[in-house]
Amino acid sequence: MSTEILVNISHSETRAALVEGGAVQEVFVQRAARHGLVGNIYKGRVQRVLPGMQAAFVDIGLERTAFLHAADMLATPANGGETAGAAPVERLSIERLLSEGQEVMVQVVKDPLGSKGARLTTALSIPSRYLVLLPYDPHMGVSARIEDDAERARLKSVLERLRQQLPAPFGLIVRTAGENAEAEALDADVKFLLRLWNTISSKMAATAPGTMVHGDLPLSMRVLRDLLGTHVERVRIDSADEFQRLREFAGDLAPQYAPQVELYDGAAPIFDLYGVEDDLHRALQRRVDLKSGGHLVFDQTEAMSTVDVNTGAYVGHSNLEDTVLKTNLEAAHAIARQLRLRNLGGLIIIDFIDMKGEAHRAQVLRALEKELKRDPARSTVYPFSPLGLVEMTRKRTRESLGHILCEPCPSCEGRGEVKTADTVCHEILREITRAARQFEAAEFRVIAAPSIVERLSEDQSQSLAELEEHLGRPIRLQAETQYARDNFDVVPT
Repeated sequence: MSTEILVNISHSETRAALVEGGAVQEVFVQRAARHGLVGNIYKGRVQRVLPGMQAAFVDIGLERTAFLHAADMLATPANGGETAGAAPVERLSIERLLSEGQEVMVQVVKDPLGSKGARLTTALSIPSRYLVLLPYDPHMGVSARIEDDAERARLKSVLERLRQQLPAPFGLIVRTAGENAEAEALDADVKFLLRLWNTISSKMAATAPGTMVHGDLPLSMRVLRDLLGTHVERVRIDSADEFQRLREFAGDLAPQYAPQVELYDGAAPIFDLYGVEDDLHRALQRRVDLKSGGHLVFDQTEAMSTVDVNTGAYVGHSNLEDTVLKTNLEAAHAIARQLRLRNLGGLIIIDFIDMKGEAHRAQVLRALEKELKRDPARSTVYPFSPLGLVEMTRKRTRESLGHILCEPCPSCEGRGEVKTADTVCHEILREITRAARQFEAAEFRVIAAPSIVERLSEDQSQSLAELEEHLGRPIRLQAETQYARDNFDVVPT
């Protein structure tokens, strides 16, 4: 199955799509005004210690204080423990580890979500191409996704040799991308990580509390670091400037993969390839239609996500049980893909169509588990409950696609969602580019809701001016009060 990455660059937004066998599996979005925080290291200050919850709130300079639980701490010099690299501290109370006003080095493991602040850990980890450096944890391990016993044994042997280069109590984990990596490449990774850690350590002492010490890579480079070489055949990017930067980055990171980074200069927008733009649009809808005529309904709340499976127009060609089984098997495949595409995490409840036979239930569970094995995010699926529901969990480390691209609808007081003004503005800019390729027009007129016209005229004015200069044709804005926020027209004249 061919796998490639498409990277779309604009002035204020970077998008990347992972495509497997011509189907979009994951989409990553990063906007200049809103970066993800996972992986960033901060010097924080403890605001409150909560003995009853065995947790603390830590100020790291964000709008909301972040949350640090005792289970996410190591007894290290970074948080006041006596023994560097000790086991997780469930045996130690939060009062013995932290006190109000204390400075502590922390790393973000979950972005802020809704009313919740970021989730933190003191078990810092620094990733590179093949390895993860654990500065305060002596653990040496290999990713569970590397399943070949002989390869695991080889990597563990290499790790034992690499341990000699590490100061105590440092540890290392081989990432999935490290499978079949040469010992020389792993050795180079260790040297790079130690240099990076020395830089971070020197910044720690000079940094004031509430300040970021080390930030993760920008999205385009992060995607290359995490995915290039893991069955990815090529990376196509639609920006010449970013292409040069990514080529150089790939050359430093893993020179053998640098030729796989290609500049895309096709006539169609890069996200029109494989229907990525259409899939992205459908991933923001509640309803997902199945080929059989059935459909899924997704609902997301702070506590959980739910998926309802319906037969819809599908009535089958034999008996009812066979119809239900076929629909549920198709739904299992679609659900696994949609969870990954929408990046839904946490607790997920799936309401498959009722099946009476245990054999059919077991078949549907096996199909769901098989599809989820392709998902990099760890998941756990539980058997059907007495109510006929399937409960599962999927690791959540970043915000879902819906939370990034949408916001609560002001018209329905948060019961639904509409696209943000920024999302609509980006769609308009892309639609203008698409229209310019199709029509020989003297100018383009954009008709949109007043709030969108205002955003284009002010916050997005630079992007609009750059697009005008690039096209060599003026762009006129016309406010229309009857238009909803996400409705607009681009008219070539």
